[in-house]
Amino acid sequence: MKAAIITAAGRPPIFAEFSGPTATPGAELITVSASALSQFSKSRSSGTHYSSEGMFPIVAGADGVGRTEAGRRVYFVLPEAPYGALAEKCLVRAKQCVALPDSLDDVTAAAIANPGMSGWAELVERAALQPGETVLVNGATGSAGRLAVQLAKYLGAGKVIATGRNEGELQELLSLGADAVIPFALGTQNPLGAKHYEQALQEVFSGGIHVVVDYLWGESAKAVIVAIAKTVKDATPVRFVHVGGASGEEEISLPGAALRSSAIQLMGSGVKSVPFPKLLGSIKSVFEAVGPARLQIATQTMYLSEIEEAWKAPSKPRIVIAIR
Repeated sequence: MKAAIITAAGRPPIFAEFSGPTATPGAELITVSASALSQFSKSRSSGTHYSSEGMFPIVAGADGVGRTEAGRRVYFVLPEAPYGALAEKCLVRAKQCVALPDSLDDVTAAAIANPGMSGWAELVERAALQPGETVLVNGATGSAGRLAVQLAKYLGAGKVIATGRNEGELQELLSLGADAVIPFALGTQNPLGAKHYEQALQEVFSGGIHVVVDYLWGESAKAVIVAIAKTVKDATPVRFVHVGGASGEEEISLPGAALRSSAIQLMGSGVKSVPFPKLLGSIKSVFEAVGPARLQIATQTMYLSEIEEAWKAPSKPRIVIAIR
């Protein structure tokens, strides 16, 4: 079968032939129609994600959309190695498949599943968002962040604050559910950037903050935590949910006083921090919410034969590989 094959850790995939899977008890043989190039899928396939199995050569792709041998149209995640989603067929445990609503097309389902799951799990399973609460999405301009803004509003947030580096993209979020936006500029070229960001956050937090969804970590996350400690009233809980490290900064120097002087609750959301059945349930909930919430995600369709070019393409719009 045709497939996107990774021959060694850290290498990009190549388009080539790979021996196809055969059905086994308890698993579904899926004829794949579409698979999105999410950061999770790319890092897990190349061996850099903490959940990677480290088996090579391997077919790339952590999730996708297709049909079972019985004709059921499903979203599936984590195919049985070495068969990934970026191939004509793959093998997936039946319990790792989610039925697709008829109203949802293959490309949208493939594109929205992973970032949508992230948003739903962090807001519902980890933060336990309550109606009327205020949510800050730190790093809201990526695909997952944009969906988190939309989902927070759909789930009843009273106020949604979006932050990020790109002011133009932040302004777009005002039409997707954000009530306020805060641009920031950090790094060595902006020595006062963190201080300015912290001050802007304090102004917003003076009106209350209940949940922080963080897609960045690094300097911006530290500024958020410090701003909470300086602004939020005594013993008022703030749930800080760390979801991704898009900043590339895996470690921060966090003042202990920021924790001692606040009721901030630090937690993560993702594979292993949320039970797997809950993650699948989050995907199902997002699929059901696409219509009622009018969820939007920008996509670009490319073909499996273009995988080497697609692998290097920018993450926005989300690349979805059409298999057939």
